[in-house]
Amino acid sequence: MKKSGLTVPKHLSADAKTMWRRLMEDFHLEDAAALALLRAACEAFDRCNEARQQIAKEGATLKDRFGQVRAHPAVAVERDARGQMISALRALRLDPGVLE
Repeated sequence: MKKSGLTVPKHLSADAKTMWRRLMEDFHLEDAAALALLRAACEAFDRCNEARQQIAKEGATLKDRFGQVRAHPAVAVERDARGQMISALRALRLDPGVLE
């Protein structure tokens, strides 16, 4: 997508590219700081989704080498990525609810 010479980062997933486009269309995010925050939000969105998919496949818990049930490491990745995405959107002064 081109808008004022700006393109969607190629490494983002299709869903993150859609999020990028929607936010670029709905808000005027053209300065370098806003674009860096938008990129961070979209990357965190992708990381969150990847972790969620891994949890869906493998479950939210695993047994460690001692047979004790532990949270899957992807649970923390999902939580942290969601927090990073929300923080980036808040720094842009956007409501994370716009993505629903």
